[in-house]
Amino acid sequence: MVDIEDRGLPTVFVSTVEFIDGADAQAEALGTTPTAVYVEHPIQDRTDDEMRVIADKAVDEIVARIVSS
Repeated sequence: MVDIEDRGLPTVFVSTVEFIDGADAQAEALGTTPTAVYVEHPIQDRTDDEMRVIADKAVDEIVARIVSS
């Protein structure tokens, strides 16, 4: 992500809330503050319809973070 942003392209990563601490630790280790959107956990065994609901809940925030970067 850092490389892409260094090229002038805004980025955002999407993860589940289970990985907030890990993402924060990785970002600190890399010396960056990435733009992130966290969704509910777990997603592994979700149906397509359940995944659509999760995506629908997150899409506005994802787009907003990309365009405000």
